[in-house]
Amino acid sequence: MSNIWIAGAPALAMAITVAQPVVDQKVVPSIAPTIGEAGTEVIDLEEERNERMTIPVTIDGAGPYNFMIDTGSQATVVTHEINNSLGLESLGMATLVGMASRRSVELVELDNLEVGERTFHNLAAPVLERRHVGADGIIGLDSLQDLRVMIDFRNDTIAVADVESDFSRKGFEIVVRARHKLGQLLITDAVIEGVRATVIIDTGAQTSLGNFALRDRIRAKRAQDITTTDVNGVSMIGQLSYARTVTIQNITMRDVPIAYADAPAFEALGLKDKPVLSIGMQHLRMFDRVAIDFSKQRILFDLPRDVERKFRKRHATRL
Repeated sequence: MSNIWIAGAPALAMAITVAQPVVDQKVVPSIAPTIGEAGTEVIDLEEERNERMTIPVTIDGAGPYNFMIDTGSQATVVTHEINNSLGLESLGMATLVGMASRRSVELVELDNLEVGERTFHNLAAPVLERRHVGADGIIGLDSLQDLRVMIDFRNDTIAVADVESDFSRKGFEIVVRARHKLGQLLITDAVIEGVRATVIIDTGAQTSLGNFALRDRIRAKRAQDITTTDVNGVSMIGQLSYARTVTIQNITMRDVPIAYADAPAFEALGLKDKPVLSIGMQHLRMFDRVAIDFSKQRILFDLPRDVERKFRKRHATRL
């Protein structure tokens, strides 16, 4: 039985009010272009209840269904409701690794999954409960590997481009190199309170989650316990704390709320005993745009306009 990991989609089972971290930067920002360059398709996004993003898709001509873009998921996923209505062909069983659990789930075949003008064929998709996914399905790394994906939080759109088309880095202040691991792009040169750590960009998660190895290295002080539920519907107790600084290249976030837990998904990536942080939508939304270029193994960040204004004011004062 094969293993499939889905690191994303944990949802808080209790309300937590946290202050938004402060972002610093040390690079002169350039003027951001409008999206929709040659070879790029722009798709409108919708915000679902956990502040993640969904886009409309069709399966074998049926739909549209609202699927979540999840860069923390190895596989594209459908819900039982879709499987029951379309009668998808079963491919057997697989072990799905979530943030809190490992469960045996059914796999079905998706012959034609249409996202905008693109069609994906012969995908093996786990079948999960909609209430645990938070959408009709998940678009995972198996569908995203040959694409460049840019999420624009200002305009609530996603730009999708093929690897052959031009994808300019113009307008992005920060470009971070990453490496592949099981389809995932891992940022390996992040520093959290002086401790070097691996960072995962997880658009399927609401909150940011660190492992116990990170917690112990930075000696995080627990603020309160929280309960999260993964895509298998299994809950785990995490410990919420605040990191004074999280630095990725020239980006520094301050007073960052992080939940810590012993997550099986980190173990599946071989990171159980190494400091790792999965950054969810709560913190990705602090940027105007985030682009993930799988073909060139890089992640690009466009700083918010108020940060640009503050930087320009400081820079002009020094002149």
